[in-house]
Amino acid sequence: MRRRSFLKLGAGLALGVPAVAAASGCAVEDPLAAQAKAGDNKNYIAGDGSVTEYASDQRGEPVQLEGTLFDGTTVSSSEFAGSVVVLNFWYAACAPCRKEAPDLVELHDAFEPEGARFYGVNIRDERNTAEAFERSFNIPYPSFQDKDGGILLAMTQFVPPSAVPTTLVLDREGRVAARILGLADKGTLKALISDALAA
Repeated sequence: MRRRSFLKLGAGLALGVPAVAAASGCAVEDPLAAQAKAGDNKNYIAGDGSVTEYASDQRGEPVQLEGTLFDGTTVSSSEFAGSVVVLNFWYAACAPCRKEAPDLVELHDAFEPEGARFYGVNIRDERNTAEAFERSFNIPYPSFQDKDGGILLAMTQFVPPSAVPTTLVLDREGRVAARILGLADKGTLKALISDALAA
C-alpha cells in the first residue's frame, strides 16, 4: 500500500516521523535559500513538497538508467544492485536545491558508511557551473550531467520535469522506495533512507 503525506517548505515531518527542530547557529543565509523560504517561485518551479513512500510489493521493476558523471565516468543503474541509492535532481540556480544542499551533504556523510550511495542528477548546467555549486557547498558525491534529459526521461514516472528538486530513494533492488517532490526535509529523508537500509 502506498502512503502519501504532504509537507510545505520548512514544515514538520510526515510519515509518522517525529519532528526535528531546525538547526540553529547558521551562518548568514544564502539569498537564494531565503528566496526558497519565501516560496515566490522565482527562477524555478517547485514541487508541492509531497512525500510518497512505496510499499515493497508496489515498487515495480528496478529503474533502468545510464548516464555520464561530470568527471566523465559512465554509470549504469545495474551498478546500484545491493545498495540503497539516493538520487537528487537539481541545478545550480534552483533556490531550494541550494537550501537543501547542506542537509544532503550531512546525510551522505552519515549514511555512506552504512552502504548508501548518493548521486546528483543535474538537469540544466554546464560542467563549470555545476562544479562551482559543488565546491560552494562541499558536495562529496558525484552528479550526472543530464542536460540532454536522458536520465530525467528514464525517470518521468517518478520525476515530473518541472518539479526540481526531486529526491528519490532506491531500495537494494534498484526500485523506487520513496520520493520527495520539492525541498527535501532533512529528518524525513533521513527516515526514508533508514527504512530502505533496514529492509
